[in-house]
Amino acid sequence: MDSSSNLTSLPEESFGEEEQLQHQSKETSSAASSAFSSIPNRPPIQASSHKYSPIGWLGYFDQEDDIHIPDSNDVFHLYKAGSGGPVVFCLHGGGYCGLSFALAASKIKEKARVVAMDLRGHGKSSTENELDLSIETLCDDVVAVLNTMYGDTPPAIVLVGHSMGGSVAIQVAAKKALSSLSGLVVVDVVEGTAMASLIHMQKILSSRMQYFSTIEKAIEWSVRGGSLRNIESARVSIPGTLKYDDSKKWLLYLSYTAGRNGAALERLLWMGVGKARKGGSRYEGLSEKFLSCPAPKLLLLAGTDRLDRPLTIGQMQGKFQMVVVRHTGHAIQEDVPDEFASLILNFISRNRIGPHGIEGRTLGCCSRSQAVEEDSYVWHRRWAAELRSKNKGEHSLHEAMMGNSDESWWW
Repeated sequence: MDSSSNLTSLPEESFGEEEQLQHQSKETSSAASSAFSSIPNRPPIQASSHKYSPIGWLGYFDQEDDIHIPDSNDVFHLYKAGSGGPVVFCLHGGGYCGLSFALAASKIKEKARVVAMDLRGHGKSSTENELDLSIETLCDDVVAVLNTMYGDTPPAIVLVGHSMGGSVAIQVAAKKALSSLSGLVVVDVVEGTAMASLIHMQKILSSRMQYFSTIEKAIEWSVRGGSLRNIESARVSIPGTLKYDDSKKWLLYLSYTAGRNGAALERLLWMGVGKARKGGSRYEGLSEKFLSCPAPKLLLLAGTDRLDRPLTIGQMQGKFQMVVVRHTGHAIQEDVPDEFASLILNFISRNRIGPHGIEGRTLGCCSRSQAVEEDSYVWHRRWAAELRSKNKGEHSLHEAMMGNSDESWWW
Protein backbone atom coordinates (compact mmCIF):
# COMPACT_ATOMS: atom_id res chain seq x y z
CA MET A 1 0.00 0.00 0.00
CA ASP A 2 1.44 3.28 -1.04
CA SER A 3 1.42 5.51 2.00
CA SER A 4 2.23 8.55 -0.05
CA SER A 5 -1.19 8.48 -1.61
CA ASN A 6 -2.74 9.10 1.76
CA LEU A 7 -0.64 12.24 2.36
CA THR A 8 -2.44 15.39 1.55
CA SER A 9 -0.31 17.88 -0.29
CA LEU A 10 0.37 21.25 1.39
CA PRO A 11 -1.40 24.12 -0.29
CA GLU A 12 0.96 26.33 -2.28
CA GLU A 13 1.11 30.05 -1.46
CA SER A 14 -0.34 32.02 -4.25
CA PHE A 15 0.05 35.80 -4.68
CA GLY A 16 -1.83 38.03 -6.91
CA GLU A 17 0.11 40.29 -9.27
CA GLU A 18 -0.24 43.32 -6.98
CA GLU A 19 0.77 41.33 -3.89
CA GLN A 20 3.88 40.03 -5.67
CA LEU A 21 4.95 43.53 -6.62
CA GLN A 22 4.44 44.76 -3.02
CA HIS A 23 6.42 41.82 -1.67
CA GLN A 24 9.31 42.43 -4.07
CA SER A 25 9.28 46.14 -3.24
CA LYS A 26 9.55 45.42 0.51
CA GLU A 27 12.45 43.04 -0.05
CA THR A 28 14.26 45.56 -2.24
CA SER A 29 13.80 48.46 0.20
CA SER A 30 14.89 46.28 3.11
CA ALA A 31 18.06 45.21 1.31
CA ALA A 32 18.81 48.79 0.25
CA SER A 33 18.37 50.20 3.74
CA SER A 34 20.61 47.58 5.26
CA ALA A 35 23.36 47.85 2.65
CA PHE A 36 23.48 51.65 2.36
CA SER A 37 22.10 52.81 5.69
CA SER A 38 25.30 54.76 6.49
CA ILE A 39 25.21 56.86 3.31
CA PRO A 40 23.52 60.25 3.89
CA ASN A 41 21.06 61.73 1.48
CA ARG A 42 22.73 63.71 -1.28
CA PRO A 43 22.10 67.44 -0.87
CA PRO A 44 20.28 69.17 -3.69
CA ILE A 45 22.49 70.69 -6.36
CA GLN A 46 22.68 74.47 -6.01
CA ALA A 47 21.44 76.32 -9.05
CA SER A 48 24.08 78.35 -10.85
CA SER A 49 21.97 81.51 -10.68
CA HIS A 50 21.74 81.25 -6.88
CA LYS A 51 25.38 80.29 -6.43
CA TYR A 52 26.50 83.50 -8.15
CA SER A 53 23.73 85.80 -6.93
CA PRO A 54 24.91 89.22 -5.63
CA ILE A 55 25.32 89.94 -1.91
CA GLY A 56 24.86 93.36 -0.32
CA TRP A 57 27.71 95.16 1.43
CA LEU A 58 25.88 95.75 4.72
CA GLY A 59 27.08 92.48 6.18
CA TYR A 60 30.68 93.68 5.88
CA PHE A 61 30.81 97.49 6.00
CA ASP A 62 28.80 99.55 8.49
CA GLN A 63 27.85 102.47 6.26
CA GLU A 64 28.46 104.24 2.96
CA ASP A 65 29.05 107.93 2.39
CA ASP A 66 29.59 110.48 -0.37
CA ILE A 67 32.38 113.03 -0.02
CA HIS A 68 31.80 116.26 -1.96
CA ILE A 69 35.07 117.98 -2.79
CA PRO A 70 34.84 121.77 -2.21
CA ASP A 71 34.98 124.04 -5.25
CA SER A 72 34.32 121.18 -7.66
CA ASN A 73 31.61 118.83 -8.83
CA ASP A 74 33.58 115.74 -7.83
CA VAL A 75 31.85 113.31 -5.48
CA PHE A 76 33.67 110.26 -4.16
CA HIS A 77 31.87 107.28 -2.72
CA LEU A 78 33.19 105.60 0.43
CA TYR A 79 32.43 102.48 2.45
CA LYS A 80 33.17 102.64 6.18
CA ALA A 81 33.49 100.14 9.01
CA GLY A 82 34.73 100.18 12.61
CA SER A 83 34.72 102.85 15.29
CA GLY A 84 38.16 102.88 16.91
CA GLY A 85 41.87 102.68 16.20
CA PRO A 86 43.80 104.02 13.19
CA VAL A 87 42.11 104.47 9.83
CA VAL A 88 42.95 101.80 7.25
CA PHE A 89 42.31 103.74 4.04
CA CYS A 90 41.93 101.29 1.13
CA LEU A 91 42.53 102.02 -2.56
CA HIS A 92 41.40 99.40 -5.06
CA GLY A 93 43.00 98.35 -8.33
CA GLY A 94 42.02 99.35 -11.85
CA GLY A 95 38.67 97.87 -12.83
CA TYR A 96 37.78 97.01 -9.20
CA CYS A 97 35.88 99.12 -6.64
CA GLY A 98 35.91 99.86 -2.92
CA LEU A 99 33.87 96.71 -2.26
CA SER A 100 36.99 94.75 -3.18
CA PHE A 101 37.93 95.10 0.52
CA ALA A 102 34.50 94.14 1.91
CA LEU A 103 35.28 90.71 3.34
CA ALA A 104 38.59 91.85 4.82
CA ALA A 105 36.94 94.95 6.31
CA SER A 106 34.56 92.79 8.33
CA LYS A 107 37.61 91.42 10.18
CA ILE A 108 39.79 94.53 10.31
CA LYS A 109 37.00 96.66 11.81
CA GLU A 110 37.24 94.70 15.05
CA LYS A 111 40.47 96.58 15.91
CA ALA A 112 40.68 99.47 13.45
CA ARG A 113 38.58 101.74 11.29
CA VAL A 114 38.26 100.92 7.60
CA VAL A 115 37.51 103.33 4.76
CA ALA A 116 37.38 102.00 1.19
CA MET A 117 37.18 104.57 -1.59
CA ASP A 118 35.79 104.27 -5.10
CA LEU A 119 38.48 105.90 -7.23
CA ARG A 120 37.75 108.25 -10.13
CA GLY A 121 35.96 106.43 -12.95
CA HIS A 122 35.07 103.49 -10.70
CA GLY A 123 32.16 102.36 -8.57
CA LYS A 124 29.70 105.03 -7.48
CA SER A 125 32.12 107.97 -7.59
CA SER A 126 31.26 110.80 -9.98
CA THR A 127 33.75 113.35 -11.31
CA GLU A 128 33.85 116.08 -13.92
CA ASN A 129 36.45 114.23 -16.00
CA GLU A 130 36.17 110.46 -15.79
CA LEU A 131 38.89 110.00 -18.41
CA ASP A 132 41.59 111.82 -16.46
CA LEU A 133 43.22 108.82 -14.79
CA SER A 134 46.69 110.30 -14.53
CA ILE A 135 48.69 109.47 -11.43
CA GLU A 136 48.75 113.14 -10.40
CA THR A 137 44.97 113.40 -10.55
CA LEU A 138 44.38 110.16 -8.66
CA CYS A 139 46.80 111.25 -5.93
CA ASP A 140 45.11 114.64 -5.68
CA ASP A 141 41.74 112.89 -5.34
CA VAL A 142 42.93 110.79 -2.39
CA VAL A 143 44.46 113.78 -0.58
CA ALA A 144 41.35 115.88 -1.24
CA VAL A 145 39.05 113.20 0.17
CA LEU A 146 41.15 112.77 3.33
CA ASN A 147 41.42 116.53 3.86
CA THR A 148 37.67 116.96 3.39
CA MET A 149 36.91 114.14 5.81
CA TYR A 150 39.32 114.99 8.64
CA GLY A 151 40.40 118.62 8.15
CA ASP A 152 43.33 119.80 10.26
CA THR A 153 43.14 117.00 12.84
CA PRO A 154 43.40 113.74 10.90
CA PRO A 155 43.74 110.42 12.72
CA ALA A 156 46.57 108.00 12.05
CA ILE A 157 46.28 106.82 8.43
CA VAL A 158 47.45 103.45 7.14
CA LEU A 159 47.30 103.60 3.33
CA VAL A 160 46.51 100.25 1.73
CA GLY A 161 46.63 100.01 -2.06
CA HIS A 162 46.07 97.09 -4.41
CA SER A 163 47.63 97.10 -7.89
CA MET A 164 46.83 100.52 -9.40
CA GLY A 165 45.70 101.67 -5.96
CA GLY A 166 49.07 100.55 -4.60
CA SER A 167 50.83 102.81 -7.07
CA VAL A 168 48.62 105.72 -6.01
CA ALA A 169 49.29 104.99 -2.33
CA ILE A 170 53.06 105.00 -2.92
CA GLN A 171 52.91 108.28 -4.81
CA VAL A 172 50.82 109.93 -2.07
CA ALA A 173 53.20 108.68 0.63
CA ALA A 174 56.32 109.72 -1.33
CA LYS A 175 54.97 113.26 -1.67
CA LYS A 176 54.55 113.43 2.12
CA ALA A 177 51.16 114.99 1.53
CA LEU A 178 49.61 113.34 4.61
CA SER A 179 50.96 114.56 7.94
CA SER A 180 49.34 111.66 9.83
CA LEU A 181 50.54 108.86 7.55
CA SER A 182 51.59 106.05 9.89
CA GLY A 183 51.83 103.04 7.59
CA LEU A 184 51.90 101.96 3.95
CA VAL A 185 50.71 98.59 2.64
CA VAL A 186 51.14 97.74 -1.04
CA VAL A 187 49.38 94.70 -2.47
CA ASP A 188 50.92 92.81 -5.39
CA VAL A 189 52.42 95.62 -7.45
CA VAL A 190 56.10 96.33 -8.06
CA GLU A 191 57.78 98.35 -10.75
CA GLY A 192 59.67 95.60 -12.57
CA THR A 193 56.84 93.18 -13.29
CA ALA A 194 54.31 95.96 -13.89
CA MET A 195 56.44 97.60 -16.58
CA ALA A 196 57.23 94.25 -18.18
CA SER A 197 53.57 93.26 -18.34
CA LEU A 198 52.40 96.43 -20.10
CA ILE A 199 53.28 95.04 -23.53
CA HIS A 200 50.85 92.17 -22.95
CA MET A 201 47.98 94.26 -21.57
CA GLN A 202 46.41 95.21 -24.91
CA LYS A 203 45.92 91.58 -25.90
CA ILE A 204 44.62 90.60 -22.47
CA LEU A 205 42.19 93.49 -22.24
CA SER A 206 40.90 93.12 -25.78
CA SER A 207 39.90 89.52 -25.02
CA ARG A 208 38.16 90.46 -21.77
CA MET A 209 34.42 89.88 -21.60
CA GLN A 210 32.62 93.21 -21.82
CA TYR A 211 28.88 92.59 -21.75
CA PHE A 212 26.65 90.41 -19.57
CA SER A 213 22.95 89.68 -19.64
CA THR A 214 22.70 89.40 -15.83
CA ILE A 215 24.76 90.24 -12.75
CA GLU A 216 24.99 86.51 -12.01
CA LYS A 217 26.67 85.94 -15.37
CA ALA A 218 29.24 88.62 -14.64
CA ILE A 219 30.03 87.15 -11.22
CA GLU A 220 30.28 83.65 -12.67
CA TRP A 221 32.61 84.85 -15.43
CA SER A 222 34.94 86.58 -12.98
CA VAL A 223 35.25 83.41 -10.90
CA ARG A 224 35.44 80.88 -13.72
CA GLY A 225 37.82 83.14 -15.64
CA GLY A 226 40.22 83.18 -12.69
CA SER A 227 40.30 86.91 -11.95
CA LEU A 228 38.78 86.18 -8.54
CA ARG A 229 38.99 82.93 -6.60
CA ASN A 230 36.61 83.66 -3.75
CA ILE A 231 32.96 83.33 -4.77
CA GLU A 232 31.63 85.21 -1.74
CA SER A 233 33.89 88.18 -2.38
CA ALA A 234 32.98 88.20 -6.08
CA ARG A 235 29.29 88.25 -5.17
CA VAL A 236 29.89 91.39 -3.10
CA SER A 237 32.39 93.31 -5.23
CA ILE A 238 31.55 92.56 -8.88
CA PRO A 239 28.12 94.31 -8.88
CA GLY A 240 29.94 97.54 -7.96
CA THR A 241 32.02 97.33 -11.13
CA LEU A 242 29.01 97.05 -13.46
CA LYS A 243 26.67 99.53 -15.06
CA TYR A 244 23.37 98.86 -16.86
CA ASP A 245 23.15 100.10 -20.42
CA ASP A 246 19.53 101.16 -20.99
CA SER A 247 19.87 101.38 -24.75
CA LYS A 248 21.28 97.89 -25.26
CA LYS A 249 19.67 96.24 -22.22
CA TRP A 250 22.79 94.62 -20.86
CA LEU A 251 25.40 95.07 -18.15
CA LEU A 252 28.95 96.14 -18.83
CA TYR A 253 32.02 96.98 -16.81
CA LEU A 254 32.23 100.62 -15.72
CA SER A 255 35.73 100.82 -17.20
CA TYR A 256 34.16 100.43 -20.65
CA THR A 257 31.60 103.20 -20.25
CA ALA A 258 33.97 106.16 -20.07
CA GLY A 259 35.12 105.98 -23.67
CA ARG A 260 34.43 104.36 -27.01
CA ASN A 261 37.53 102.20 -26.90
CA GLY A 262 37.31 100.16 -23.71
CA ALA A 263 40.64 98.39 -24.20
CA ALA A 264 42.43 101.69 -24.73
CA LEU A 265 40.90 103.08 -21.55
CA GLU A 266 41.92 99.99 -19.60
CA ARG A 267 45.44 100.46 -20.88
CA LEU A 268 45.33 103.99 -19.50
CA LEU A 269 44.47 102.49 -16.13
CA TRP A 270 47.70 100.51 -16.31
CA MET A 271 49.93 103.10 -17.90
CA GLY A 272 48.65 105.98 -15.79
CA VAL A 273 49.05 108.33 -18.71
CA GLY A 274 45.60 109.89 -18.58
CA LYS A 275 44.16 112.17 -21.20
CA ALA A 276 46.78 114.89 -20.76
CA ARG A 277 49.70 112.56 -19.95
CA LYS A 278 50.32 114.57 -16.80
CA GLY A 279 52.27 112.06 -14.75
CA GLY A 280 54.02 109.67 -17.08
CA SER A 281 53.72 105.98 -16.31
CA ARG A 282 52.53 105.37 -12.78
CA TYR A 283 55.02 102.51 -12.43
CA GLU A 284 58.25 104.23 -13.40
CA GLY A 285 60.49 104.70 -10.37
CA LEU A 286 57.89 103.04 -8.16
CA SER A 287 60.31 100.85 -6.21
CA GLU A 288 62.59 103.75 -5.24
CA LYS A 289 59.61 105.84 -4.18
CA PHE A 290 58.30 102.96 -2.09
CA LEU A 291 61.65 102.58 -0.34
CA SER A 292 61.91 106.31 0.30
CA CYS A 293 58.53 106.60 2.04
CA PRO A 294 59.09 107.77 5.66
CA ALA A 295 56.68 105.29 7.25
CA PRO A 296 56.58 101.59 8.16
CA LYS A 297 55.94 99.58 5.03
CA LEU A 298 54.47 96.19 4.17
CA LEU A 299 54.61 94.58 0.73
CA LEU A 300 52.21 91.72 0.05
CA LEU A 301 52.98 89.61 -3.00
CA ALA A 302 51.36 86.62 -4.66
CA GLY A 303 54.79 85.31 -5.74
CA THR A 304 58.49 86.00 -5.15
CA ASP A 305 59.10 86.38 -8.88
CA ARG A 306 57.54 89.85 -8.64
CA LEU A 307 60.52 91.37 -6.78
CA ASP A 308 62.88 93.60 -8.75
CA ARG A 309 66.48 94.48 -7.84
CA PRO A 310 65.83 97.66 -5.75
CA LEU A 311 63.18 95.88 -3.70
CA THR A 312 65.39 92.82 -3.26
CA ILE A 313 68.18 94.98 -1.86
CA GLY A 314 65.76 96.99 0.28
CA GLN A 315 64.22 93.84 1.69
CA MET A 316 67.67 92.48 2.59
CA GLN A 317 68.43 95.76 4.35
CA GLY A 318 65.27 95.47 6.39
CA LYS A 319 63.71 98.62 4.94
CA PHE A 320 60.28 97.03 4.72
CA GLN A 321 58.36 93.93 5.70
CA MET A 322 57.47 91.52 2.92
CA VAL A 323 55.03 88.62 2.97
CA VAL A 324 54.44 86.20 0.11
CA VAL A 325 50.83 85.02 0.27
CA ARG A 326 50.51 81.52 -1.15
CA HIS A 327 47.62 79.98 -3.09
CA THR A 328 46.10 83.25 -4.21
CA GLY A 329 45.72 85.31 -7.34
CA HIS A 330 46.39 88.98 -8.00
CA ALA A 331 43.52 90.20 -5.78
CA ILE A 332 44.92 88.95 -2.49
CA GLN A 333 42.42 90.91 -0.40
CA GLU A 334 39.55 89.18 -2.16
CA ASP A 335 40.93 85.67 -2.57
CA VAL A 336 42.07 85.21 1.05
CA PRO A 337 40.35 88.01 3.02
CA ASP A 338 40.87 86.47 6.46
CA GLU A 339 44.61 86.08 5.95
CA PHE A 340 44.80 89.56 4.44
CA ALA A 341 42.99 91.06 7.44
CA SER A 342 45.31 89.25 9.85
CA LEU A 343 48.37 90.60 8.02
CA ILE A 344 47.04 94.16 8.20
CA LEU A 345 46.23 93.90 11.91
CA ASN A 346 49.60 92.29 12.67
CA PHE A 347 51.32 95.11 10.77
CA ILE A 348 49.46 97.71 12.85
CA SER A 349 50.28 95.90 16.08
CA ARG A 350 53.91 95.26 15.19
CA ASN A 351 54.54 98.92 14.44
CA ARG A 352 52.44 100.08 17.40
CA ILE A 353 50.17 102.26 15.28
CA GLY A 354 47.49 103.78 17.47
CA PRO A 355 44.57 106.09 16.66
CA HIS A 356 46.86 109.15 16.73
CA GLY A 357 50.04 107.75 15.21
CA ILE A 358 52.94 105.49 16.09
CA GLU A 359 53.01 105.17 19.85
CA GLY A 360 56.32 105.90 21.57
CA ARG A 361 57.76 107.89 18.66
CA THR A 362 59.59 111.03 19.74
CA LEU A 363 59.48 114.28 17.76
CA GLY A 364 61.75 114.14 14.74
CA CYS A 365 62.51 110.43 15.13
CA CYS A 366 61.53 108.14 12.28
CA SER A 367 62.97 104.84 13.50
CA ARG A 368 61.33 102.10 15.54
CA SER A 369 63.05 101.05 18.75
CA GLN A 370 62.04 97.42 18.69
CA ALA A 371 64.71 94.89 19.60
CA VAL A 372 63.43 92.35 17.11
CA GLU A 373 64.01 94.80 14.24
CA GLU A 374 67.50 95.66 15.48
CA ASP A 375 68.36 91.97 15.75
CA SER A 376 67.12 91.44 12.20
CA TYR A 377 69.31 94.26 10.89
CA VAL A 378 72.39 93.01 12.76
CA TRP A 379 71.77 89.50 11.40
CA HIS A 380 71.56 90.80 7.83
CA ARG A 381 74.84 92.74 8.22
CA ARG A 382 76.65 89.73 9.64
CA TRP A 383 75.27 87.47 6.89
CA ALA A 384 76.37 89.92 4.18
CA ALA A 385 79.86 90.23 5.67
CA GLU A 386 80.31 86.47 5.78
CA LEU A 387 79.07 86.11 2.23
CA ARG A 388 81.44 88.81 0.97
CA SER A 389 84.41 87.08 2.61
CA LYS A 390 83.56 83.86 0.76
CA ASN A 391 82.94 85.56 -2.58
CA LYS A 392 85.42 88.43 -2.67
CA GLY A 393 85.18 88.84 -6.41
CA GLU A 394 81.39 88.99 -6.63
CA HIS A 395 80.02 91.20 -3.93
CA SER A 396 78.62 94.25 -5.73
CA LEU A 397 75.10 93.29 -4.67
CA HIS A 398 76.16 93.02 -1.04
CA GLU A 399 77.98 96.36 -1.17
CA ALA A 400 74.78 97.87 -2.51
CA MET A 401 72.86 96.11 0.21
CA MET A 402 75.10 97.56 2.94
CA GLY A 403 74.72 101.07 1.54
CA ASN A 404 77.10 104.02 1.89
CA SER A 405 74.76 106.78 3.07
CA ASP A 406 73.57 107.82 6.49
CA GLU A 407 69.97 107.43 5.38
CA SER A 408 67.75 105.66 7.90
CA TRP A 409 67.75 101.97 6.99
CA TRP A 410 64.37 101.38 8.56
CA TRP A 411 62.30 103.09 5.89
